[in-house]
Amino acid sequence: MPLSMAKPGETVIIRKITGKDEVRQHLAELGFVVDGAVTVVSELAGNLILQVKDSRVALDRTMANRIMV
Repeated sequence: MPLSMAKPGETVIIRKITGKDEVRQHLAELGFVVDGAVTVVSELAGNLILQVKDSRVALDRTMANRIMV
């Protein structure tokens, strides 16, 4: 399922990242890597605040849809 469907407070493992090479590279630089753990901190109007490693990152729905968990 896409990351955008995860509920707040849920911790999930990234299985696959789709999209162009530049998009995947950008997400990897933010800490979104395959087999990495991500915790959904909050969700507002489809936009997510995520805990990745030791930092919090905000993603919009279209980016979150490219991350499969």
